[in-house]
Amino acid sequence: MSRLGQVDLDTAPALSRPMLEGVHRKRGFLPPMFRALGNSPAAMSAYVAFGGAMAGSTLPVSVKEQVSIAVAASSDCRQCMEAHTRYGREAGLPDDELEAARRFESTDPLAAAALAFARAVKESHGHLTDAAVDAARAGGIDDARMVDLAALVAINLFTNYVNNLAKPQG
Repeated sequence: MSRLGQVDLDTAPALSRPMLEGVHRKRGFLPPMFRALGNSPAAMSAYVAFGGAMAGSTLPVSVKEQVSIAVAASSDCRQCMEAHTRYGREAGLPDDELEAARRFESTDPLAAAALAFARAVKESHGHLTDAAVDAARAGGIDDARMVDLAALVAINLFTNYVNNLAKPQG
C-alpha cells in the first residue's frame, strides 16, 4: 500500500482533475506517481508546466531518457527507472545503452557528455568545476543544453522524491 493517498479521476481535488485527465488520455491510465502527485494541485500544476516546457529542449528524446534513467538509478527510484527504461526503448535505445545509462554512461558521444554533465550537476548540487563545464562544452553541450540538463535533473529528482515518498505499489 502506498504511504500517500492514490487519487483517481473521481477522488482527486478538483484543480488536479483536468491535469490527471490529460495524463490519462496520453498514457491510457494513471501511473502511481501521478496518483500521488494529484493530491496537491499546486505541485501537479508545477510539474505539468515544467514538463511541458521541457518538451521544447533541443536535447534528443533518447538523451533525455538516458539522463532520466541515470537520475532514477542514482536516487533508487524503481518506478521512475522502469518507466524511463520503457520510454527509452520507445525512443530506440538498445538494451546495452539503457543499462549503461544507469551508471551515467553511454557509447554515444553526445549522450556520454550529457550524462557526465548531469551526474556532475546532481552530485555537486549545481556547484560544477570549470573543468566539468569545459568538458561538457568539448562534448557538444552548449549553454542552452547545460541549463536544459540542470532542469532535467531537477524535474527527475522531483518525481523520484515523490515516488520514493509515496512508495506506490504498482
